[in-house]
Amino acid sequence: MSSTAGELVTEVLEYDGGRQVTAYVPAAAPEAIVFAGDGQLITSWGAALEAADLPPTMIVGAHRLEDETLRLHEYSPGRSTDAFTFDPQRFAAHEKFFVEDVRRWAATRLGAKLPADRTAAFGVSAGAELALAMGLRHPDIYGAVFCASPGAGYRPPAVLSGRFPRTYLVAGTEEPFFRDNATRWANALRDAGGDVVLTERAGSHGDAFWEQEFPLMVAWAFGH
Repeated sequence: MSSTAGELVTEVLEYDGGRQVTAYVPAAAPEAIVFAGDGQLITSWGAALEAADLPPTMIVGAHRLEDETLRLHEYSPGRSTDAFTFDPQRFAAHEKFFVEDVRRWAATRLGAKLPADRTAAFGVSAGAELALAMGLRHPDIYGAVFCASPGAGYRPPAVLSGRFPRTYLVAGTEEPFFRDNATRWANALRDAGGDVVLTERAGSHGDAFWEQEFPLMVAWAFGH
């Protein structure tokens, strides 16, 4: 394990007229890799992983759009409701970018290519919906899902079947809406035979709460 700080690498990929992707690259060869949305936020948490003395872990994050509505369209396969109609075509385009282009960049530019049991999808809030969707749709790629305070745009289907990644969900005591969503997913996955951890901690919806939980998620999935 390494206590030496890594570095951040950012490039612009061609998706949607140019979209940034940032990676936190640990000083030692990565033994695990975490892919995430909201990359300009989550890749800054590499120092928290180093401080926890975890196996060297790379974080690869696709940057989010500033427009919150478009971000939701990209992150959630969703469903149509009276209040909001999701955009399945935009979701599908972003899914292809996330699963194919971002992973190819990490492999070719950074030499990061690990098996599914050392690879996770991670997200917070709406990004947690993205992590769940990617994990359930691509369990051959993402062997674990880290899901913090998931939104309700993406809900468990009536029937869950097939192979699921191991899933770690967390929500705060001061965010009952998101706690209920996390519980809904945990129950659905458990009922379908999934390997699930659901944690409730004192806290509210925000970066400090999620950053504190991130090393615990990585330790659960990849710790020696």
